[in-house]
Amino acid sequence: QVQLVESGGGLVQPGDSLRLTCAVSAFTSDYFAIGWFRQAPGKGREGVSCIRIFDGSTYYADSVKGRFTTSRDNAKNTVYLQMNNLNPEDTAVYYCAASSDYYYTGVDGAHYAYWGQGTQVTVSS
Repeated sequence: QVQLVESGGGLVQPGDSLRLTCAVSAFTSDYFAIGWFRQAPGKGREGVSCIRIFDGSTYYADSVKGRFTTSRDNAKNTVYLQMNNLNPEDTAVYYCAASSDYYYTGVDGAHYAYWGQGTQVTVSS
């Protein structure tokens, strides 16, 4: 079965950048996209971005569009989330998740069957 592990989180100042990594145990024809989600203390889980494995097409939530970029390296079974110009509102636990729904590309968590454990991103001065 597929397993996902996030890494790259940490404590940064406003305006700084981080790159998160999602390492996936294996890509198969059953998995079509990797999404990024985040959850801040006291708030619900929020969709961040999505990338299709095969063609690299992407989707971004309005809150991160223009600042965050997701990419993939299929040879390494790895997906990245490059986060630039971070602000305190970006503070959250960030999760990656794998979707096995061929007909969906987006950030509705109901379409993602496998989830990582999360990595903490804290943006504070």
